[in-house]
Amino acid sequence: MVSSKRVLFTKIPETFPVAGEHMKVDQTTVDLDAELPKGDIIIKTLEISVDPYMRGRMRDASIKSYAPAFDLNEPMTGDTMAVVVKSNNPDYKVGDLVYGRTACGLFEEYAQVSAEYAKRSYVVRNDPKENGLPLSHYVGVLAMPGMTAYYGLREIGKPKKGETLYVSAAAGAVGQLVGQFGKAMGLYVVGSAGSDEKVEYLKTIGFDGAFNYKNGDIEENLRKHCPNGIDIYFEGVGGKMLDAVLAVANNFSRIIGCGMVSQYNLSKPEPIYNTLNIIAKRIKFDGFVIMDHMDYEEKFLKEVTPLLVNGQVKYKEDIVNGIENTPDALIRVLRGKNFGKQVVHVADL
Repeated sequence: MVSSKRVLFTKIPETFPVAGEHMKVDQTTVDLDAELPKGDIIIKTLEISVDPYMRGRMRDASIKSYAPAFDLNEPMTGDTMAVVVKSNNPDYKVGDLVYGRTACGLFEEYAQVSAEYAKRSYVVRNDPKENGLPLSHYVGVLAMPGMTAYYGLREIGKPKKGETLYVSAAAGAVGQLVGQFGKAMGLYVVGSAGSDEKVEYLKTIGFDGAFNYKNGDIEENLRKHCPNGIDIYFEGVGGKMLDAVLAVANNFSRIIGCGMVSQYNLSKPEPIYNTLNIIAKRIKFDGFVIMDHMDYEEKFLKEVTPLLVNGQVKYKEDIVNGIENTPDALIRVLRGKNFGKQVVHVADL
């Protein structure tokens, strides 16, 4: 018998969620010695990802969206890495590393998983045993955030060498990768972030230009750092940022709609004034959700993993320790306090 902390969703927030009110940590037990039903496994969680899209899951379950609502008073879910500690399932061996898919990996220290849930939610991913990459990479750069960056830029952005790419939230889980992938494709890359420290980091990983969006007028900063206008915008912020981009964007530019974190915790969304430019400039504005493109996963992992192993792509992570700190870690992401991909380290392998 082992004790197991769990992160529960306990109340629907109206604005920013609060730890201890909208998310709570409780403790239960898991019997490691009891006989498992056929197909069941017991896993020990090692890494948890917290991401901005989770705010949208904190809603009434009757409201449909691209990601399922969290169940009230039940464990939260998201991208996780875990290890199998007991198995009555031939597809999962003791010692196997398993990736809990987006919106599926259980936020519990130990969890007994049924055969049905395991089949749709957990995939064996033993690669880190061979390539030496940190397990935390497998809930970030080699999981939903990384594939979002890679697919979005390549398949929606349709980049052409010499074009200007602008990335908002550029020091975050997705943005830092978009910029590096863009440089590898021959683009002129500009990013923005919310602190001078983050701006300096962007320059160290190859961004041609970067600015702190809190300093000065956003549109003026964009015109300064993107003297040839914007051909591709990787959108992660929305609101005033999007409005400024619409003013600076070139004819036939592409906007890759990935997220709008500035709007997630507002009771009333901010207005956008420059939408006529979408028509006047013939801007292509595509929103996408990476979970619709899971057939791209094999290609993504095959192409990006070697870039990390050989150091061609850098990935900054912001790691907190202890599953009990998961609520605070998510709130840090929603408030823009994280520096790099926010990960919760739950336990060592």
